[in-house]
Amino acid sequence: MRGIEKALSSLESAGVRPVAISADSPEESLELCRKAGITFSILSDRTAEAIRRYDLLVAGAGEDGRDISGTAEFLLDSSGTVRWRKMSETSGDRFVEAAKVLD
Repeated sequence: MRGIEKALSSLESAGVRPVAISADSPEESLELCRKAGITFSILSDRTAEAIRRYDLLVAGAGEDGRDISGTAEFLLDSSGTVRWRKMSETSGDRFVEAAKVLD
């Protein structure tokens, strides 16, 4: 997210509006933004509806066994169609990076 924040001006100039989605509560997300200097929106998905829709749920991997989201980046066009994605999947203690450009 810090990389997005660093590029925020350029992204906004290109008409891109970054938004993050987190399984954290709104209060936890606000605290994260404050500590990390994040100024773009972070939406709370406590019920993991969006996280499940994008197949990113990592069951029991959070604090106190809470469900969390895997790390992923998506680029959606104005109609909501996913045009690009980069996903990190957990496999034990390692992360496997995969990037795919969608037609």
